[in-house]
Amino acid sequence: MDAPDVLDLWDLRVRHQPDAPALVTPDRVLTHRSVDRLTDAWAASLAGRGAGPGRLVGLAFADPGRTVLGMLAALKAGAGFTVLDDRLPAAARDSLVRRTEAAVWLGDGAHAPAAAYVPDGAAGGVADGTAGGATTGERAGAADAGGHPVRPPARAAGHDVAYVLFTSGSTGQPKGTLIERDSLRRFAAAVAERLELAAGDRWLQVASLGFDVLIEEVFPALVAGAAVVCRADTRALDAEELHTMMARTGTTVVELSTQYWLEYARWLDARGLTTPAGLRLVVVGGERMDPRPYREWQARQPARLAHVYGLTECTVSSTFYTGLLPADAAEVPLGTPLRDVEISVRRDGRPVPQGESGEIHIGGPLLARGFLDDDDATARRFVPDPLSAVPGARVYTTGDLGRIDADGNLVFLGRLDDQVKIRGHRLEPARVERALCEDPAVEQAVVFPDPATGTVLWAFTVPADPERAPLPGEAVRLTAAERDALVAPLEEQLPDWAVPRVLYRVSVLPKNPHGKIDKRRLSDWATATATVTNAAAATGRGAGRTVPGAPGAGGEPLSTVLGLFREVLGAPELGPDDDFFEHGGQSLLAMRLLARLREFLPSAAGLRASALLRCPTPRLLAGALATAGPREAGTREAGPQEAGLPR
Repeated sequence: MDAPDVLDLWDLRVRHQPDAPALVTPDRVLTHRSVDRLTDAWAASLAGRGAGPGRLVGLAFADPGRTVLGMLAALKAGAGFTVLDDRLPAAARDSLVRRTEAAVWLGDGAHAPAAAYVPDGAAGGVADGTAGGATTGERAGAADAGGHPVRPPARAAGHDVAYVLFTSGSTGQPKGTLIERDSLRRFAAAVAERLELAAGDRWLQVASLGFDVLIEEVFPALVAGAAVVCRADTRALDAEELHTMMARTGTTVVELSTQYWLEYARWLDARGLTTPAGLRLVVVGGERMDPRPYREWQARQPARLAHVYGLTECTVSSTFYTGLLPADAAEVPLGTPLRDVEISVRRDGRPVPQGESGEIHIGGPLLARGFLDDDDATARRFVPDPLSAVPGARVYTTGDLGRIDADGNLVFLGRLDDQVKIRGHRLEPARVERALCEDPAVEQAVVFPDPATGTVLWAFTVPADPERAPLPGEAVRLTAAERDALVAPLEEQLPDWAVPRVLYRVSVLPKNPHGKIDKRRLSDWATATATVTNAAAATGRGAGRTVPGAPGAGGEPLSTVLGLFREVLGAPELGPDDDFFEHGGQSLLAMRLLARLREFLPSAAGLRASALLRCPTPRLLAGALATAGPREAGTREAGPQEAGLPR
């Protein structure tokens, strides 16, 4: 007897609850029956174009709803799928398209390959399942008695690829991770079990398409009979929009990156609000969690928290912590492993006693097959497990330092190497540092997250020309022109979150007693620079003065807007004509700025991220608030920065 497939779990739900919601979009609610019929039609179209076991279907839609349908349709055709993230630079997208060698591409986004197409019945948005789903000659199967296309007969095996998603590429080009169908089935069932998902649940999809959290938002819900709730497009939601959408759609489960969750928690606290009545669970992960906000949430908010840990190479998530955090806990645990996941902490290849630290190892059937066309990297990270009694067992060496506490929970202690986490993405700074040093004007560079928020990359560069070096112990913040010259090449090859937004020039990279670059001293130099600049501004010599006759001159709203820009960016020297994004602004800080503006200015009540893209300086934004109003100012289409708003 064949092992069950992830589609068997889906089919069971279709039979038992055909009229229950499966996909909720801003335009309509699709039942399990409708989604099943529509994706059968799409699968027939895909099979007719060569999709099948061992092949990939590429997805490059402009909206999440059709991406969900495309994933299910690809699996029905017997193929795997890959999702192209619309936030990637064009060169990076082209590279991923070439490397995946997909048999066929579905999509209609501006980022879609030229050969991509949209099946019939889907061109105007997510269809209701009653229209035909394939053009003449594309159907690989017959129609049933009701005229609905029948799913292609090809059945994939458990070891066939289910999907390929790309990691951050922290040490070079992004690595394509191959996850097999059996791993996907086990993962979806295990998460549904751990989180007690049921037919009445609705899981809001907020992760960036192409990020592996998308898998966790979709498949556990589908196999549990729950519904996936999708946005109209890939534009991310700020805290207020997130709250409103969850309340309006009856969302019961949502997954947020650590920093995104912190912004939402701050927004709730500032307004004295609680989570929507229907929301029962917020899954949080991606970065180390501070116990204080975790405890505060548990004391104030009705929605429970689940702290999650996992890697793309191990089918998204491996452990969950869902308990109440003890008052004396110094860390928020990562929890206990899912069914079919094996967690061990080892040192020099041997398990350490409980409570002692070592490298976290992950084993079991949820491990990826390996990396796409990279046998060397696969062999380095997926190694034979000498401690397992299962023939051929492997274990993934995470590079994360951890321990098992007295309650059996995994606790994260840091990285064994120099990798950092930026907005939920793992990054090796050396990759960015090498890219900066490709500029002939740069001799050395070091990159690390800003000490205050950990959400922006700072870069300190040593000029190749000693004449351009500042005095020892000084850090000169780069001007817009200098910054743009260094950043432009990086923006062409790196995702937005991996590009430094605050850059300094120094004469030397200081070392600590251990011979490593002293990042704390560099941070102190930067702080000293900001303090001196702020003092100059206070005496009337800086950029922070209002200009007579300008919008808000003499007080509101420019002074308020400028003050909030300075507060959020941690840049007291910021002037009224300084650009938010050129001074370290990014998606999470944009969310914080919008929330603070709404607190102080009634005219900012309807302000959205698009207004900040159109008006990125305090003066421009103050003028927009004083004249057109926030709703008019915020109607422009999202630009490239907004595409990087939080997951």
